Amino acid sequence: MHRVFQDFIDSIANAHDDAGFLVAMTAVASALELSCFAYLALPGRIERRPRLISTYPTEWTAHYMRSRYELIDPVITQALQTAEPFRWGIGMPSSRSSSVQQQLLDEAAQFGIRVGFTVPIHDGHGPIAALTFALSQRSPAFESFTKSHGRVLQLMAMYFHAHVRRKLANERSIDGIRLSPRELECLEWASQGKSAWEIGCILGISRNTVADYLENAKEKLGVRTIAQAVTRLAAANRKKQN
Repeated sequence: MHRVFQDFIDSIANAHDDAGFLVAMTAVASALELSCFAYLALPGRIERRPRLISTYPTEWTAHYMRSRYELIDPVITQALQTAEPFRWGIGMPSSRSSSVQQQLLDEAAQFGIRVGFTVPIHDGHGPIAALTFALSQRSPAFESFTKSHGRVLQLMAMYFHAHVRRKLANERSIDGIRLSPRELECLEWASQGKSAWEIGCILGISRNTVADYLENAKEKLGVRTIAQAVTRLAAANRKKQN
């Protein structure tokens, strides 16, 4: 456990964007056999979208974000009310859910998210965040591990959150959609007609890395082409100037 924790600390220290943080948490979750995870940080204003770093099925997370489910998610509701880690899901005691909350849980179950261990993060620097490890069914090994190592997982969650908040705080948004500094930088150079190879030379990174940043930007903005992403960026810049 000590080695896993140290490797995690080293990986987080070297992470500088969503992809890097995803890799770091995926590695530790895999090492501890904790299945899939989701880190959700609520925004400062309700009209903004939360930050989500997750290995949940992408079809589910896209639907969750599009539906603004963070506003009704019973797991997030409980995380707002306590700073203590908690287990939830089938066969476990929980507070009564409304019909819309139950619908959310039923939909999540269709994607194999039925049981979880959630660490609420109240750091005093803004809205709460939460890190959840989830399974498709109850597991004695999972319950035993989270019970005996709950405080270590809580420490990891807080460490993860602190680095995400500090390193990604300077991101800019386009119509409320946050892009990392690198994603925005690559998109801005693309708006000036630079190719991925040229952008890589300018920034000192590989062409493939530039392509990955641009692909992430397209996915976040919900567009299919770089030209469409550039158009969204230009429109957002015009709004700021008016």
